[in-house]
Amino acid sequence: MAGNAEYDAYREDVVGRANVANTAELVDYYRDLEGQGAGALWTVANKIEPWQPSPPSIPMLWKYAALRPHVLRALDLVTPEKAGRRVVYLVNPGRREAEAAVGWLYTGLQVMGPGEVASSHRHSASALRFIMEGQGAFTVVDGAEITLGANDFVLTPNGTWHEHGVREGGTPCIWQDGLDIPLMNALDANFYEVHPELQQARTEPVDASTAIWAGPGLLPAGQQWSRRYSPMLRYEWAPTYEALCNYARVSDGSPFDGIHFDYVNPVTGGPVMSTIGASMQMLRPGEHTRAHRQVGSFIFHVAKGAGRAVIGGRRFDFVERDIFCVPSWTFHEFVNASASEDLCLFSFHDLPVIRALGLYREEGYGENGGHQPILS
Repeated sequence: MAGNAEYDAYREDVVGRANVANTAELVDYYRDLEGQGAGALWTVANKIEPWQPSPPSIPMLWKYAALRPHVLRALDLVTPEKAGRRVVYLVNPGRREAEAAVGWLYTGLQVMGPGEVASSHRHSASALRFIMEGQGAFTVVDGAEITLGANDFVLTPNGTWHEHGVREGGTPCIWQDGLDIPLMNALDANFYEVHPELQQARTEPVDASTAIWAGPGLLPAGQQWSRRYSPMLRYEWAPTYEALCNYARVSDGSPFDGIHFDYVNPVTGGPVMSTIGASMQMLRPGEHTRAHRQVGSFIFHVAKGAGRAVIGGRRFDFVERDIFCVPSWTFHEFVNASASEDLCLFSFHDLPVIRALGLYREEGYGENGGHQPILS
């Protein structure tokens, strides 16, 4: 629209923004304030109060085929006992100081071999697992043992005792961890504790949480649950994919997200944990979503198929098991490159926090939502 450049320049220079040139007198003044543990707001206003979110995180794509040999090599270099958790974590160049993959979210690839069990521990950070490969993996959450299969989504909520391992006779297993460690550290609220007996006792039958809470549209009569996270600790891949396919037969889905489901707490219908949410979406063969942006940071995992994303004008081509991120308030769109196979994308995000604080916004690209030009 004509006049936008002039208006933006006016807004930047005049309307509530700092436009103060340094003088020798002002520099002395700033130095005096610094000596008092203070500062002049107008020297930092443009940085700390942007017109819109200006995240330091950049769009990133981590190729699983390139990372996998390094993850497996860790099996020979460190033990779970010495390392605590044998994880290769993913770093965003704009968030190195927080060891974050995007925004205030952390992610990494954990590997364990047959017969190995990591010590039981708990922490303030909420955590999830998305299973990538291998046979025989399990986790234990507050005495409940859970079997792990490929593309299963598993919770280890904050404050719960949990441990992971691979049963004897299994194979090396790799899964993606997702946590809000950077957020907990930013809030100075993080605690970490190792179980006094290193391993916890099993107090429930194996996979009890799924047996109790995973009935389709059913809640067990008389069963009480008042904790702030979902009682269904494992969301299995097979029924998830079946639900996506069933929905696709009767709906066009979202123009921005395709066939899109949120994982929910079956008791409340809300997010699975109070600080981290998760979703699974499917693009049908050849489908190309429109670009949009949201307040909130996202980490995506390619659960099935192959395709490409355009994030902030940059094109990223991905295949199954690749991981990529979308920083807050960054336009993004997806393409299923196959003519015959579905594309399924798992994601986890900080939307429960954003929504709880009343900060969520969303908008499409262009007047009616469209596609971005590819800049690089």
